[in-house]
Amino acid sequence: MQNPSKEEIKNILEKSKRIAVVGLSNNSSRTSYMVAKAMQDAGYEILPVNPTIDEALGVKAVGSLKEIDGHVDIVNVFRRSEHLPAVAKEFLEADADVFWAQQGIANEEAYKLLKAEGHPVIMDFCIKVAHSLTKPSHS
Repeated sequence: MQNPSKEEIKNILEKSKRIAVVGLSNNSSRTSYMVAKAMQDAGYEILPVNPTIDEALGVKAVGSLKEIDGHVDIVNVFRRSEHLPAVAKEFLEADADVFWAQQGIANEEAYKLLKAEGHPVIMDFCIKVAHSLTKPSHS
């Protein structure tokens, strides 16, 4: 598994506007909440994907990626590595560009499935860290 270059990641973050966050918690002490809030504060539209909550960060949650209306630029995943193949299959049925698994999360099967379909895949890398490293000029 190989992530895109720093330059490619910067380009992804610069052109992206909508981020679906799979496994986003509505608990402000959870990493998923803190990372999604930082991205929301940076100007991204955050779409919570979690069937166990009603809303997070002031946005109504959906139960699955398939329930999202319209295009999604990045699907940011906060689920354990063994769940990635199922999330990847759902991702392929959604209107989404980039599959991004958070720090500490990676799965070879999911990676191969997504790469075979031509999607950019980033694994085991925090989107908030990437954003602070690349500093895209986001309005």
